[in-house]
Amino acid sequence: MMGCRDVHSGQPIIMAKRGADLLHDPWYNKHTAFEAPERDRLGLRGLLPPGYQTMDEQVAQFMAEYRKMDQKPLMPDDPVDLQKWRILNRLHDRNETLYYRVLIDHIQEMSRILYIPTVGTVCQKYSSLFRRPRGMYFSAADRGEMASMVHNWPGDKVDVIVLTDGSKVLGLGDLGVQAIAIPVGKLDMYVAAAGIPPNRVLPAMFDVGTNNEALIKNPLYLGLRHARVDGEHYLSLMDEFMEAVFSRWPNVIVQFEDFEMRWANTLMERYKSQYRIFNDDIEGSGGVAVAGILNVLRAQHLPPRALAETRVVVAGTGREAEGVLTAVRRAMARQIGPGKAAMDRAAENFWLVDDQGLMTDARVSCAPELEDFLCRPKEEARLKEGDALANVVKRVKPHVLIGLSGSGHLFDDEVLKAMKNADVSRPAVFALSQPVKQAECTAQDAFELLGPSALFASGCTFPDVRFPNGKVGHTSQANNVFLSPGIVSGSLLSGARMISDGMLQAAAHQLADYTTDDQVHRGMLYPCMSHIRDITSHVAVAVARQAAEEGLADGISNLRADQLLSMSKDQLRKEVEKRMWEPKYSPLIFGLEG
Repeated sequence: MMGCRDVHSGQPIIMAKRGADLLHDPWYNKHTAFEAPERDRLGLRGLLPPGYQTMDEQVAQFMAEYRKMDQKPLMPDDPVDLQKWRILNRLHDRNETLYYRVLIDHIQEMSRILYIPTVGTVCQKYSSLFRRPRGMYFSAADRGEMASMVHNWPGDKVDVIVLTDGSKVLGLGDLGVQAIAIPVGKLDMYVAAAGIPPNRVLPAMFDVGTNNEALIKNPLYLGLRHARVDGEHYLSLMDEFMEAVFSRWPNVIVQFEDFEMRWANTLMERYKSQYRIFNDDIEGSGGVAVAGILNVLRAQHLPPRALAETRVVVAGTGREAEGVLTAVRRAMARQIGPGKAAMDRAAENFWLVDDQGLMTDARVSCAPELEDFLCRPKEEARLKEGDALANVVKRVKPHVLIGLSGSGHLFDDEVLKAMKNADVSRPAVFALSQPVKQAECTAQDAFELLGPSALFASGCTFPDVRFPNGKVGHTSQANNVFLSPGIVSGSLLSGARMISDGMLQAAAHQLADYTTDDQVHRGMLYPCMSHIRDITSHVAVAVARQAAEEGLADGISNLRADQLLSMSKDQLRKEVEKRMWEPKYSPLIFGLEG
């Protein structure tokens, strides 16, 4: 992949490969798109069939074969989406440029295969699916070696690392080293959405063992076969990792992904003021929720300031729930006023329910991060500690019901009927748990009970629901990919020293604004995935400008920090788009690489 920078420039590439070696290199290989002069000078004559295809023709041919899987799967016992993932990975193995062209041109279709929801299945089966390493693996067995290990990676420039320890993958629990599929899939989406060149992203696994006994006993398991390292030992290993990667790549952004809640919070507190980091499960999920709720208000014909009085019931207490609670609370507080009093007032708008029922100030034990959200029941509400979700919804009459519980079908008929009687013109249900089997309800469930005026968003994709009278219940996916690539891109564009809460809030508000009034009033709370590059450019500009306003932007080589505020938004968007990598074939010349 070392030629990626040259492909991005569109200039001829000088490389030290020819003949069969070239055809076996997935980055340089063009397959049937080598033109006749190239075939002669690169020793390819006779190694390929004589026919020539353009990249567009290759994409069309691949997609025709790919879509046949829907009618005739190759392996009837395997899920079709998993078979599609295999086919895409084989393309990635032989022709990376074509792979990313397919992904970008068909992002709406490919996102569910390369990331949510199929990536959950891939993680569960990763050891048996493993064919070729992608990314880097840092483990407890590498103690004392990480500073030298980072130089094994061939890329001299890395813009973003997505790191996981596999301790809490989606709603699937501890998957150990198999969770590497999450960073790999996430960064493929970043290449597609933000145009970050593929040789400047690094998927990384932080393997400290696993507490999943089934994995330890699995003869195919490829990770460390012992219980997870904990406490100070864990932190010292993470310190070594952070020092190593920032020593080699001082300007890199590290995104934490799928860490269990206690480590997710601890690591953010430990490193946020020192390094450019963010946690997508907490901060990305929170920002996407803020954007969705702002659009709920628009759909209900309420002004943005109504956020300060919006009642929200949240089912679930994991890291994503914490992120949603924190981000929405901060957005509410901004509408209320400055200081702690505004934060305290905003916290009163939430009712938090876990598997023991409503969480109140009578709860014996509670995670410190959630204490501010404990309900203090008032007599007129007739609520008490441990009340069932349906009763909470019935009494509170929330504007928005959010599910982050990982409990499939938690929003049953009783809960949804209670939501129907909420004191709002368009009841809003966010069933955000993943994968599909753990979603709190389906779109069909919600619209059947709430009617076509309901507003529905989910963590996984669901089809729109059509009613006999011709009306349509539009579904929206609350996908972090709408936000996180823009956060990364805006931070890189501005040279931001850190990723602040203000930058995250700016990203969330821009995402909300991207959806048109007409779309929102029809029930679409989030934009279409097919517009992901345009969405990312808008979010990136908002993030970069906010960084400059907060004095966090150092600028980059040809864009000073003060220009971020003096340039128009359209000018800045052009800067973002100009820097987006495009997969295209460039002329290849045999010789010594520069």
